[in-house]
Amino acid sequence: MSAAAIEGRCLCGAVHVTVGDPPGWVGICHCDMCKRWSGAVFACFGASDVTVTGPVVEYRSSPKSFRAFCGQCGSHLYMADEGRAERDLMPGLFAETKDWPVRSEIYTDRALCWARLPGDHAQATEAEYQKKHPSPLGETS
Repeated sequence: MSAAAIEGRCLCGAVHVTVGDPPGWVGICHCDMCKRWSGAVFACFGASDVTVTGPVVEYRSSPKSFRAFCGQCGSHLYMADEGRAERDLMPGLFAETKDWPVRSEIYTDRALCWARLPGDHAQATEAEYQKKHPSPLGETS
């Protein structure tokens, strides 16, 4: 399902992000790497029709992935895997995401006790997720 393009920005406004194919839902991850990067709960949505302008800095967070942030204010922008067109964008950059539902939640057994999300969305523990999507890094801490 594709909607009209949405536009977002970082905290200081130096980076602008346009997404032409927003999915209308958010995914959540509670793995240790995502908790460290986000500070608690990593929320994102995937899109491939993305334009980003401004002082973006990319950090290689694993052998195949990188995470991007604003080089001026440090706002988190997206993460992506090398060779994959889709980026996992931070929903907080976009006003339109405020009413998007959670579609999936992974590493639920690693969630901080106060960050467990209720709802009937798809959920998977670390073992359940790793069984379908083995990480080349193994442990995510």
